[in-house]
Amino acid sequence: MKLSGLDASDVQVQEETKAYSGFLKLFKYTITHGLFKGGVSRPLIREATVRPPSVGVILFDPLRDQVVLVEQFRMGPFLSEDDPWLLEVVAGISEPGETLEEVALREVEEETGYKVTSLMPVSDFYVSPGASNEKLKLFCGLVDASIAGGIFGVADEGEDIKVHVLPFPEAYDMVEDGRIANAPAVIALQWLKLHHHELCQHEK
Repeated sequence: MKLSGLDASDVQVQEETKAYSGFLKLFKYTITHGLFKGGVSRPLIREATVRPPSVGVILFDPLRDQVVLVEQFRMGPFLSEDDPWLLEVVAGISEPGETLEEVALREVEEETGYKVTSLMPVSDFYVSPGASNEKLKLFCGLVDASIAGGIFGVADEGEDIKVHVLPFPEAYDMVEDGRIANAPAVIALQWLKLHHHELCQHEK
């Protein structure tokens, strides 16, 4: 249920300029939008990075009650003077012509070596809606964690990714105490907590 009567038709783009184009593409917009009290806002300048749709995949072994996570360097936490090596779910952005399911399967193989054959949809959410259009589709893939491990990633893209296998209770504790602090992993592990019993029972 939508709580207000405002939608995308209440936004008018008066000007759009490309401010930067690299791995990230930054655009600058002059817009007006409808107001909750009625009427229209004054012209506002907003900047946003524009990216293709992205995916995340939480890998779970229901027989061993283990999750497979990946660790890699991230620039954002480094700039905030936090530990820049994060535990994450598999993730990546789509290429032209790919479905999100195809992206997810490709990224899982590139980052962990697994060839997952089926995916369960978990959630769709905006990663940082105040600054980007990026929308992430989260999946769950069931795997045999006994064969997980190693160093992966696409060398040409500078990826250096280490695979970790953790008991699910330990991984969830890391969410609770803040050691896992990136949104896709937090959301994925919270979803797994909610659906843990049914996933484990289904595999027995």
